Amino acid sequence: QVQLVESGGGLVQAGGSLRLSCAASGIIFSSSAVGWYRQAPGKQRDLVAVMDSGYSTNYADSVKGRFTIARDNAKRTVYLQMNSLKPEDTAVYYCMLSRGIANYWGQGTQVTVSS
Repeated sequence: QVQLVESGGGLVQAGGSLRLSCAASGIIFSSSAVGWYRQAPGKQRDLVAVMDSGYSTNYADSVKGRFTIARDNAKRTVYLQMNSLKPEDTAVYYCMLSRGIANYWGQGTQVTVSS
């Protein structure tokens, strides 16, 4: 059974930083693509950043230069370092792991940025 457990969300002032973590179990992590998505109230879930098994990355334009996705295959963990946070970054952030045709999701962690 695949499990993704996120941590690191919280309340931060604009301009601040947070680091999200997502620990995976029950799946071969090193050959999986990993990513972070976010969903603000009343909006759809959108891509924030993804990294494939070869460490190639893709970011949403709105976070380029501010957010960094990273993975530690030994720890089976994916990270999202978020700097220069803005109020519009407020959302529930979801970890995603993809292997083959299957996608797996974490439970989500709330990030709130105050102005």
